[in-house]
Amino acid sequence: MAQLSLGSNDVPARLVIGVDEAGRGPLAGPVVAAAVVLGVEVPAGVGDSKQLSAKRRAALDLQLRETCGWAVAVVEPEEIDRINILQATMEAMTRCVGDLVAHLPAAPEVVLIDGNMTPERRCAEWRWPARAIVKGDAKEACIGAASIIAKEWRDRLMVEAAQAHPHYGWERNKGYGTAEHIAALREHGPTPLHRQSFAPVAQATLL
Repeated sequence: MAQLSLGSNDVPARLVIGVDEAGRGPLAGPVVAAAVVLGVEVPAGVGDSKQLSAKRRAALDLQLRETCGWAVAVVEPEEIDRINILQATMEAMTRCVGDLVAHLPAAPEVVLIDGNMTPERRCAEWRWPARAIVKGDAKEACIGAASIIAKEWRDRLMVEAAQAHPHYGWERNKGYGTAEHIAALREHGPTPLHRQSFAPVAQATLL
């Protein structure tokens, strides 16, 4: 699944896409990747989503989605279990970049990716020049923008999922393995949104 929007600002002549993901570590829920081409005007304060207050991050998410070219891809827990979390992350990145590029006037000059690896040679569909940047969300505004959009998108999905599965505190922990979440997992067992291949979930299944 992917979502795409092109912002109101002109797309810059030098096309550079920033990519980041949210949700590699949780026990439940999808992994989400976002790809962003910044508009001419970049909202002030764009950076690592983890360093922003929830209120500021939500405000920046709205600003970015109104002024940038962006796409989001979601890989669900079933696919994570089937291909593993690393490959699922690479697939999510590949899908959102592909969707964004399909709506741009030209191919990107480079795709900048947060972390120490890229989907190049890991996903057959990847076909763009790419560079991985460790802590890139704090170094490159386009990656920081992708970090914000990916995290906010995933957080909304987990808050919505918490309504259907109220025991696990996902509206607070977003699926991460907090003490509250682990205790609920032991008491109530896993849901279809839990990652069965992750050890705490697999152990709960055996109880």
